Amino acid sequence: MLSSTRPTRRVAARTLQATAGAAVFALALTACGGGSDEGSAEEDGPITLKVATFNDFGYTDEMLAEYTKEHPNVTVEHVKAATTDDARSNMTTKLAAGGEGLADIEAIEVDWLPELSQYPDLFTDLADPELDGRWVDWKVQQATTADGKIIGYGTDIGPEAICYRADLFEEAGLPTDREEVAELLGGEDSTWEDYFAAGRDFVKESDAAWYDSSAGTFQGMINQLPAAFEDPETGEAKDLGDNADVKAIYDEIVGSVDDDLSAGLEQWGDDWVAGFQNDAFATMLCPAWMTGPIEQNSGGIEGWDVADVFPGGGGNWGGSFLTVPASGAHTEAAKELAAWLTAPEQQTKAFETSGTFPSQIEAQESEAVQGFTNEFFNDAPVGQIFSTRAQAIEGAPYKGAHYFAIRDEVTNALNRVDITKSQDAEESWNEAVEKAAALG
Repeated sequence: MLSSTRPTRRVAARTLQATAGAAVFALALTACGGGSDEGSAEEDGPITLKVATFNDFGYTDEMLAEYTKEHPNVTVEHVKAATTDDARSNMTTKLAAGGEGLADIEAIEVDWLPELSQYPDLFTDLADPELDGRWVDWKVQQATTADGKIIGYGTDIGPEAICYRADLFEEAGLPTDREEVAELLGGEDSTWEDYFAAGRDFVKESDAAWYDSSAGTFQGMINQLPAAFEDPETGEAKDLGDNADVKAIYDEIVGSVDDDLSAGLEQWGDDWVAGFQNDAFATMLCPAWMTGPIEQNSGGIEGWDVADVFPGGGGNWGGSFLTVPASGAHTEAAKELAAWLTAPEQQTKAFETSGTFPSQIEAQESEAVQGFTNEFFNDAPVGQIFSTRAQAIEGAPYKGAHYFAIRDEVTNALNRVDITKSQDAEESWNEAVEKAAALG
């Protein structure tokens, strides 16, 4: 969920607070009490509602002014953290301290939910029969706790396509038309084998790599597993050493590294940013929000396009929610504002300004979204493309409390092979298995 006018959002970046965050949440379980709100945004006295997001959710000053015009007693203060990690660290720390200092509305990333959902009492229940059917079902399920409480209203989702450099394709003798590229990568039945095979053909004729990052590619692949690291029935972590599905993905990516398909860059790092200018790679796994940082980092570079295809079928990478901490002074008013911000009308505007693809069914079907094109991406009909990609998503994978930490160990293993080149594939995998087992 990114735009071309803001710092990159670390949806796929390593989460440095993963293990520490779990401990913080455990402390917060007994530290945080309920809020004291007695009224809605229609109460008589003036109130200020603080909305905390990170980077760009598409909530412009003009949009927020619309709300205050409709609710003259409400002042909305919008605060943005510099990065996702900063936002998460701030939230977990303040939850542990009883919630004091948290905003009335706190934006969260989808991958925080496994930990947050363990402590539903820290959040206002956002269930509202009048909003039933607003979102795609699996988006609501992600924010629903075991006891049926909804702790977040969905903002965007990250349906994935393939973004590619048509100019580099042409130089390598590959088709450049987006429909032909989709067929090159396997069309409706595209597989990861198809994607890597096309890459091997490409690198034979080009100095550029096929894709940017092994860790980013891993994220796209792992999101297609129904339950990558944990047993959905028990929530217990799987033994990584016996996890054949994850090991198969690891081996496939490592094999592509051996064939020089990877540019060996760490997403969101300085070298990765520079790679856009240096023709370092020709393709990227491309959730809707990724179109923003690609454009942002590719100033002066022409040739980017988007193909309506994704290996392995549908895939969702990223997406966020708005939560209302229970410790807030105006929880009912905050709930009302969160519902307004995630209404189809507002999410359609956010998509138009920031490329955040809406999770609301009505917004997805709107003429504004369906007819939206992106000039930077060769006027690609991104509204239609990402709508098609969204329809291919069959559901949300299971991600429990162990997901963050185990995923990071496998990501680190790939980085040791692809970026630092400090270990070979087998040695690095064995280290990941050992460290995952030590997590408990």
